[in-house]
Amino acid sequence: MELLVVGAGEIGRWIADTVEADVAFTDRDETVARDAAAAAAPHDARAVPTDTTETFDAVCLAVPMSAVADAVAEYADNASEAIVDVSGEMATPIAAMREHCPDCERASFHPLFAPPRIPGNVAVVIDEAGAVVDAICEAIEAQGNDVFETTAAEHDDAMETVQAGAHAAILAWRLAGEDVREEFHTPVSSALDDLADTVTEGSPAVYAEIQRAFEGADGVADAARDIADADPEAFEALYEQARREGVERDRHD
Repeated sequence: MELLVVGAGEIGRWIADTVEADVAFTDRDETVARDAAAAAAPHDARAVPTDTTETFDAVCLAVPMSAVADAVAEYADNASEAIVDVSGEMATPIAAMREHCPDCERASFHPLFAPPRIPGNVAVVIDEAGAVVDAICEAIEAQGNDVFETTAAEHDDAMETVQAGAHAAILAWRLAGEDVREEFHTPVSSALDDLADTVTEGSPAVYAEIQRAFEGADGVADAARDIADADPEAFEALYEQARREGVERDRHD
């Protein structure tokens, strides 16, 4: 398989290292593309200019969510068999792929982890199946990841909770908290501190993209205000509501 990876950041490099393919990288920063090609393993890789007219069996868009629709339109003609993305949002790229690549295999993948924490869960919407998309799925699974199918609507709704809301809650806790001696930490605060370290070791631009793309932060802020303003009776009701919702979620799992 010949694969063009558009976007040579962490996720672009991850897909290139995962899929059995001869890889070409392109990136707005030519140095980044060349560095990614030089570091690619275990496959051969090269860098190509952003305006390349070459065609490839598959094109994978590893660009920010806000740029994915334009990237689909720009690189649709470079895909001979399949076009996929790993941007993190699904409704927008799927719609763009249908419009610009109606005759190609199409899929949207979302690795639900940062590359340093592989393997993990990878959500996928397969909009048009075929041998190339199947090979990509199999390669991702072969690296120990759990690939599970979803719909664009289910995925994007879930991201409001597991990404936008979760990140907002963790960052707010870190920003609101005071520095305390290690001996004062409880199991809960220690766990939150570890989570805050995980969130803040990434790229602020990536986390800003998530907040732009998905609602969720406002709900966390509203819930925190309800807790802050609650009298003892209201607090008890909120606490019990949180307990019930946790039990319900455990049942669904």
